[in-house]
Amino acid sequence: MYRQLVPISALLLGSALLLFAGGINSLILPVRGSAEGFSTAALGFLGTGWAIGYVLGCLYIPRLVASVGHIRTFGVMCAVASIAILSQALVVEAWAWIPVRAVSGFSFAGAAMIVESWLNDRAEPTTRGRIFAIYSMVNLAASTAGQMVIALGDASGFLFFALGAIFYSLALIPTAISTSQTPAPLTTVRLDLRALWRNSPVAVMAVFLVGISNGAFGTLSAVYADRVGLDLSSIALFASLPVLAGAVAQIPFGILSDRMDRRKVLVLTGLLALAADGTFALLQPTDQMLNLILASVFGAAIFAMYPIIVAHANDHAPPGTSIQVSGGLLMVYGLGAIAGPLLAGWVMGPLGPRGLFMTTIAAHVVMIAFTLWRISRRAAVAEEDKGDFQPSVPARITTPETAVLQDGEDEAEPLPSEDPPETP
Repeated sequence: MYRQLVPISALLLGSALLLFAGGINSLILPVRGSAEGFSTAALGFLGTGWAIGYVLGCLYIPRLVASVGHIRTFGVMCAVASIAILSQALVVEAWAWIPVRAVSGFSFAGAAMIVESWLNDRAEPTTRGRIFAIYSMVNLAASTAGQMVIALGDASGFLFFALGAIFYSLALIPTAISTSQTPAPLTTVRLDLRALWRNSPVAVMAVFLVGISNGAFGTLSAVYADRVGLDLSSIALFASLPVLAGAVAQIPFGILSDRMDRRKVLVLTGLLALAADGTFALLQPTDQMLNLILASVFGAAIFAMYPIIVAHANDHAPPGTSIQVSGGLLMVYGLGAIAGPLLAGWVMGPLGPRGLFMTTIAAHVVMIAFTLWRISRRAAVAEEDKGDFQPSVPARITTPETAVLQDGEDEAEPLPSEDPPETP
């Protein structure tokens, strides 16, 4: 294992520093914005801006890398991310933060794609699974640590903006001095909604609704926790524990989905999320422990949904198209993540904190209803025709290159353009 890690240690370190900075950035903005009196609609726009930038980054960064190379592009992305977070510390206004947050999302997506491309180039077929697992653990640990560090200081000052900028800048050093060969060009994914829908209507509808739910929660969970009276350390836990719970929950839900209709497992996770949704919305608890338990249950459900959806879509996809399917679904998820924070912020205006979970309730109810309808319309995929479920990092920090690294495919083949028989 040691010999496998040494050649990629610089890349893993760069990724860890990037995700640590991203964890700080993602939490300090809603916490500070709430303290400054930003409206919930404005705070929702922060998440929408980030998602727009992230989707655009996934689409356009491959062209930039093809023009100027991996190392230069990665350095630019880290530098721009540092400038963005520092500028938000200098101008504490919602109108200024929203477009800058989009720039952050664009830069973060580009930097993550380049690291993953490099890892994919260095991974051997026999070690790819281990490398992806280690990379996933590093990302989750670093992102969680970045969020938890907020609890160690005063969110009203300049400190955490400066720390975020420092770690974004540090992230470019390991790759800048790396002696690794320049990897192959980044994967370019074309979003073909019609082909994705023909391949699996459930996957397209569900991933869009999960994007709404997860995007809303990822952006406004800290605002909810602040508005119900939790202290800063509890706010950090409220935002980070769901992601960790979701990572753990992928294992049992994934095993279950390999043994039965994945759509039924998706409904099960939806019902579990709905139970947590309803409890939050009805009780709006102020007790710290109850909030953290409910957040963990909620995270276990919502962050297990995305890999189940991707696995279900790939069960129906023709051979050689899994990267195109996964990349296309990621873009649809991104569209949902653009709408989710905006909708939740608007609903939280008149309804208060519980408006966040009223939004996620609506998304989960529609997802469950549509999935049950599709189950009644078409039979499940035969056991022998299923692929293996693969756990994944949260979609918020997933790029098209993640699928390439995970699956080991070199390029994204287009889905068939002709109309195949309708599938569930």
